[in-house]
Amino acid sequence: MASSRTARETATTGLYGSRIGTTVGRTALTEFIGTAILVFVGTGTVVAGPATGNTLYDLLAVVLAFGLTLTALAAALGHVSGCHLNPAVTLGLAVTRRFPWPAAGAYVAAQLAGGIAGAAATWAVYGRAGREEGLLGATTPQEGVSAGQAFLVEALVTFVLVLVVVSVATDDRAQAAIAPVAVGSALAAGIFVAGPLTGGAVNPARAFGPDLLTGQLSSLWIYLLAPTVGGVLAAVVYDRLLAGGEPPEA
Repeated sequence: MASSRTARETATTGLYGSRIGTTVGRTALTEFIGTAILVFVGTGTVVAGPATGNTLYDLLAVVLAFGLTLTALAAALGHVSGCHLNPAVTLGLAVTRRFPWPAAGAYVAAQLAGGIAGAAATWAVYGRAGREEGLLGATTPQEGVSAGQAFLVEALVTFVLVLVVVSVATDDRAQAAIAPVAVGSALAAGIFVAGPLTGGAVNPARAFGPDLLTGQLSSLWIYLLAPTVGGVLAAVVYDRLLAGGEPPEA
C-alpha cells in the first residue's frame, strides 16, 4: 500500500526534516525545554487576567499566546527534535511507525516534565495569586460540560492539530516553510473551539503540569486520554487513508 511505503520511507526522518538518531538525550532535553516554554507562555497568559485584574487578557490573548509560541518553537527547534511538545503527537507518530517506541517513551516523559516546569515558572512569576486566583491555567470542564462532552471536544480538536502536524511536517510534498505557521494556527483554532468548554488543553503535557500543581486531579484523566486518542486516530487516518493520495489527472 502507498501509505505503508510512505511510513517506511520516512522511518528515519522526523518532523520538520529532523533526523531520528540512535540517542535521544539531547532531543529529549529539547522537548523538555520547548514544552516548558509553551506551557509557561500559554498558562502565564491565562493567569495574567485573574492574577492582575487586567481585562485585556481574554480568550483571544490565550489563543495567540499558544499559537504564536508553538509557531516560533517549531521554527526554532523543529530541526533538532521534531518539536513534538505534545505526547499526542509523539504517540501518534510511534503508532504509525514514523517514530521509534523507545524514543517515544523518553519524549513523553520529557514533555510531561516540561509541563510541570512551565507551570512552576508561571507560579514563580505570578506567586500565590497565580495559583489561587488563576489556578496556573489549569484545564477543567466548564460548568454544565459533562465528562463525555469534554472528552469528545478534546479528542476532536487534538485530531485536527495532529492531522495538520503529520501532514505538513512529515510529507515532503508540503511546503516546509509554512509548516510551523500551519501547526501554530491549528493549535490556535483548537483552543478557540475548546477553550470555552474545556479550557482547550489540546495536549496532555499542557494539562498535566498546571492540574498537578494546583490539585485539579478529578478530571485530569480526560486531558491525558482524550488528546491521545484524537492524536493517534489522526496519525492513523493520515498514514492509512490520506498520505498516498494524489490529485486526479486532468
